[in-house]
Amino acid sequence: MTPDDAKTKRQPTIGILTGGGDVPGLNACIKTLVNRAHCEGLKVLGIKRGWAGLLEYNPDAPEACGPACIEELLPADVRTIDRSGGTHLHTSRTNPAAVKRKDVPDFLQSAFGAGEEKHDFTPVILKNLEALGIDALVPIGGDDTLSFADRLNKENFPVIALPKTMDNDVFGTDYCIGFSTAVTRSVGFIHALRTCTGSHERIAVIEVFGRYCGETALFAGYLAGTDRTLISEVPFDLEKLARFIHDDKQANPKNYAMIVISEGARMTGGDRVQSGEADTYGHLRLGGVGELTGALLKKLTGEDVLNQRLSYLMRSGAPDSLDLMVAVNFANMAVDLFLRGSFGRLVSLTRGVYTDIPLSTISSGQKRVDVRELYDVETYRPRVRHVSGKPMFLY
Repeated sequence: MTPDDAKTKRQPTIGILTGGGDVPGLNACIKTLVNRAHCEGLKVLGIKRGWAGLLEYNPDAPEACGPACIEELLPADVRTIDRSGGTHLHTSRTNPAAVKRKDVPDFLQSAFGAGEEKHDFTPVILKNLEALGIDALVPIGGDDTLSFADRLNKENFPVIALPKTMDNDVFGTDYCIGFSTAVTRSVGFIHALRTCTGSHERIAVIEVFGRYCGETALFAGYLAGTDRTLISEVPFDLEKLARFIHDDKQANPKNYAMIVISEGARMTGGDRVQSGEADTYGHLRLGGVGELTGALLKKLTGEDVLNQRLSYLMRSGAPDSLDLMVAVNFANMAVDLFLRGSFGRLVSLTRGVYTDIPLSTISSGQKRVDVRELYDVETYRPRVRHVSGKPMFLY
């Protein structure tokens, strides 16, 4: 058999990874892709810890790091994983295009020049993909994870990307895996907190994840019927908010009021509340605006304030049925695209219709709340009046 014959006999192989924050629905997506690929005669290699698994894989010593970085996935391996949240493959926020010296394994340290603290390891990733015999890569992630996927696409490596983030902020798709569960969890917790808030006749300030996109706050506030909703896209005037919430509390027969606030929200003339060291994608940690707002409201209104960050609870546990459905369908679409040889694509939902678009779309804009259509900037409330003809998530 000639080398060319051997190559044609080789089993086509898909690599799959999950990067960034975990969300419910990832395991269902992984399981579906593995099962469908197996039925189509394809091999699936799971890459562990996102891009870190490819960075840390040493093709010259695969036995030393292989099991920690790469896992062949068979239907038996993923049989029950869809019943829980998180990701079977684990995850990280590694950015191979800008890796810090301290985050690189010993065998790659020689790549750094004198005084260089960050290095672009894209060539290493491409080399490892070739060494593993991966014919196409299916990364599941948000803006950051998929931005490096687009880099690989520009380097002519076959990529089929799936959007995942509870923030629902990947540009080019109306929906990302994890969003529905995050909103469902938030609505449930907001209603649960009414018991404490009402019993003590307080004002509740409930902070939710969302980064620079206020969709999670907007939909949670809209569906839970909170008195005021503060989103990342619209700075709020604290004194105005204090007057509103004081009146809301007085108007409630139970003498309490509820505010939901996005972690990326900010006061008029102020900055977002950020902390920590920037990650490899240049992001500082957001969070704390709820506590700050609550403390200032207490001073202005004289009322007791209950502060609660929902944070990781929003993306913990098993997915709801909508996230299961989208995850399963996205995975099947990815295999369809692979079988057709259609690469450099992002699987997406547009106005309620499953489709796929050029992966480069993700960097052509920013997905944010349509303030004009969905938010009242004067009263700090969702404003949804006309839904006829709009898709389920109003975009």
